[in-house]
Amino acid sequence: MSDNVGFAGQIGPEHLTQVVEKGFKSVINNRPDMEGGPSQPTSVQIEEAARAAGLDYVYQPVVAGQITEVDVRAFANHFNELPKPVLMFCRTGNRSNNLYQLAKQMDLLDD
Repeated sequence: MSDNVGFAGQIGPEHLTQVVEKGFKSVINNRPDMEGGPSQPTSVQIEEAARAAGLDYVYQPVVAGQITEVDVRAFANHFNELPKPVLMFCRTGNRSNNLYQLAKQMDLLDD
């Protein structure tokens, strides 16, 4: 892990002010909408709160255990272009961490 990235479990719109207070500039959502059922906030709800808080936001859902090279390359492009530091989240944070580690192993990240 570097100073440019952080990982979290599911966040909701109400958490975005805390994300800003912790110094993050961007958010990447790796959790597919409705994966956790109707109680899970949607990407649109989180994006609206993120943008209102002044954060850049990317929705890149990936399925646990099914991350492809295309997913990793798309993530790396987003990560390299977004203002740092970036908070990545999914259900537990593990999937986001895996995506980041795979991109690092493939030497795709500028950080």
